[in-house]
Amino acid sequence: MNPHHFYPGRGGPCNADHGPGAFAANIAAAAVQNRNFRTAFWTGDSLQMTLMHILPQSEVGLETHPDTDQFIRVEQGRALVCLGDRPENLNIRRYLTPGCGIFIPAGLWHNIRNAGPCPLKLSSIYAPPHHPRGTVHPTKADAARDH
Repeated sequence: MNPHHFYPGRGGPCNADHGPGAFAANIAAAAVQNRNFRTAFWTGDSLQMTLMHILPQSEVGLETHPDTDQFIRVEQGRALVCLGDRPENLNIRRYLTPGCGIFIPAGLWHNIRNAGPCPLKLSSIYAPPHHPRGTVHPTKADAARDH
C-alpha cells in the first residue's frame, strides 16, 4: 500500500485517520463533512490534526495541555474563545469566524464555545499529538469518557 495519499478537492473520508504518510486535503470541506464531536483526521509522530463538530449552545470544554501547543481554526460557524492562566481566570475572550484561528501555547487554559445558531466546525492542530491515532468521539460524552 502506498503511504502517500492525495485526495484533491473534497478531502477524502473524514471518519478515518490519514496519517502518518503524506496527505493533501481540503481541510475546510472535510471539517464541514465531519459529524463527530472529534475525529483524528491525521496523526504523525510530531503533529496531529483533529476535526470537531460543536453543537449550538455547546462547547469543547475547559482544558489545558501542559506539553502540547495547539492551533484552532474556525472552518464554519462562530466561536467564542476564552483563554487564561487559571481555570477561574479566563480573561482573554475573542470571537472567531470562518478562516480565523488562534494559537494556544502549552499550559494555557482554554475553552471554545459555539457562539452561533448552527454547528461550529473546527480544525485543530496539536504538536505533539494529543489523542491516540484513529480517535473518533461521536459525542462530547464519548470524549469525556476517554479522559
